Amino acid sequence: MTRRTRVLLAKPTHDCHDRGVRYLARKFSDAGFEVVFANFLVTDEIVNMALQENVDVVGVSSSSGGHLAVFEDLLAGLKARDMTDILVIAGGVIPPADARTLISWGVADVFGPGRSAQEAINLVRDTVAA
Repeated sequence: MTRRTRVLLAKPTHDCHDRGVRYLARKFSDAGFEVVFANFLVTDEIVNMALQENVDVVGVSSSSGGHLAVFEDLLAGLKARDMTDILVIAGGVIPPADARTLISWGVADVFGPGRSAQEAINLVRDTVAA
């Protein structure tokens, strides 16, 4: 039996607009992924949870700003723990210029308003399978 892809979806700190990430969690689960969902974590807690849960993917949703600092800390934390093989995706309301910055830092893609859950599922399937 093969292990299901494990996806950690998180909202940082007190970013309470979590409808989109909860929807995404449901869609990933329905598509056969094992989903770990966490709300209101600081970056170190997200990294620790990724390690403890042995996830393949970390997705962080941001809808109230501060995403550049969150992802900078997240990527640094993953690198410090030698977890750079984890696919990192972003979601929420992130301006296009900031999305380009995140991608230049190593975030695989940014899924905001207008993007489908299926696009995120396809990216994860294609990337983790490779």
